Amino acid sequence: MKLVCISDTHSLHRRLPSIPDGDVLIHAGDCLGQGTLENLEDFNDWLGSLPHRHKIVIAGNHDWAFQETPELAQQALTSAIYLEDSGVEIEGVRFWGSPWTPIFMNWAFMLGRGEPLYEKWQLIPDDTDVLITHGPPQGIGDEVMLGLQSQNVGCEHLLERLHQLPLKAHVFGHIHEGYGEYRRGQTQLINASTCNELYAPINAPVVLEVFPCEA
Repeated sequence: MKLVCISDTHSLHRRLPSIPDGDVLIHAGDCLGQGTLENLEDFNDWLGSLPHRHKIVIAGNHDWAFQETPELAQQALTSAIYLEDSGVEIEGVRFWGSPWTPIFMNWAFMLGRGEPLYEKWQLIPDDTDVLITHGPPQGIGDEVMLGLQSQNVGCEHLLERLHQLPLKAHVFGHIHEGYGEYRRGQTQLINASTCNELYAPINAPVVLEVFPCEA
C-alpha cells in the first residue's frame, strides 16, 4: 500500500507542488488557515479532485472548526475519513489518528503535558500499523528556535507510547522546521509539514510503502 503524506497546508492546498498518486492520502492536521467552515469546504472540494482511493484527515491546532463545531465540520468533510482519537482499517492496514499537542499559546486541540496527554496516547490500540498525530514525539522532527536557543517541543508521553507500539509508520506535522523522514527501530517517522517555517507550501509530499500483516 502506497501512502502519500502531507500536513500543515494552512488553506494553501491549491498552491501545493504536484501530489503523487497512491492508495491512501494522509493529511496530518492544520489543513485550514483561519479555521472556518468556509476554509473546510474549499479544502474538501480540493480533496475530492485528487485521485487517491482513500483519504484520511486529522485536525491540528489551527483547525478550529473541528473543535468548535465538530458535527458541522465532519459533515462538511465528505471527501475523506476523519479520525479523532479513532481508527480505521483499510485493506488490512490499521490506522489511528489523534489531533492533540502540548499547550502552546491558545490554539485548538491542545492539552497540558503530563496526565492529559498521557491518557490520550493510551487510547492508541496496541495493534496499530500507522499512527497519525498532529504533533511530533519528543526529539524527533520537533526542534524549533526559541530566541537564540533550539528546543525540542514534541511530547515526551507520545515518545513513551511509541516505544510500546510495533508501528510500521508514524506520520505527523505541526513543527514546520522538522520536515523530513526519520527512523526509530523498525518504525519510519515522517514530519510531513508542507509549509516551511515561513508558511510557504514548498515541501514535497512524503511517499512510503506499508504492507499489511500476514493472516
